[in-house]
Amino acid sequence: MTEPTPGKMDISVQEKTFDGFIRMVTRGAILVICILIFMALVNA
Repeated sequence: MTEPTPGKMDISVQEKTFDGFIRMVTRGAILVICILIFMALVNA
């Protein structure tokens, strides 16, 4: 077995997963903010 060397691993799958997670969290936060604004406007 070869010894692991830092910086040589292919991390493209992890980068895609992380980008998807960040995109999902951002869209979710925007959705929650929009819902809260809508609720505030309807209740006024």
